[in-house]
Amino acid sequence: METPRKLKFGIIFAILLTSVSFGYAQKFAYVDSDYILQNIPEYQDAQNQLDEFSENWQTDIEEKFSEIDLLYRKYQADAVLLPDDMKRKREDEIISKERETKKFQEEIFGPEGLLFKKREELVLPIQERVYSAIEKTAGLKNLGVVFDKASGASMLFSDPKLDISDEVLEELGYSYNTQRNN
Repeated sequence: METPRKLKFGIIFAILLTSVSFGYAQKFAYVDSDYILQNIPEYQDAQNQLDEFSENWQTDIEEKFSEIDLLYRKYQADAVLLPDDMKRKREDEIISKERETKKFQEEIFGPEGLLFKKREELVLPIQERVYSAIEKTAGLKNLGVVFDKASGASMLFSDPKLDISDEVLEELGYSYNTQRNN
């Protein structure tokens, strides 16, 4: 007859544990960082500057590769008439220019390239301000966890009442002008 007593104790313990854990349950919310950033004019300006830098650098690189292609085609046309030492010299010149251009391309678009550094310079301060505003808003709303809807985290359902994106924009001093992508 001791088993029902253990069962009662187990059920009471489970109920107490559940009620205590609900008393300390974390509150959750989410933000849509894409939506927030779309509503910050400085971010749009930074993106436009980055696009312009990228396009200019890409144009420079394409011009360099076009020059290399022209040298190669001229080499192919002249190769029949060139002595071996001149062929090697022109081949070396083409290979050298190609290496230089690929190195330049890496210096611009590589993981630690100029575009990456420019993005850090222009966008990182804005992202840090957004993060601080999210942190402050979460503190004011007594939230334990804030998810980012835009980060690709699997959010199968989200209650719009838990979206604090507009409050974050207000904290940053911006109004929300763009349409939401729900």
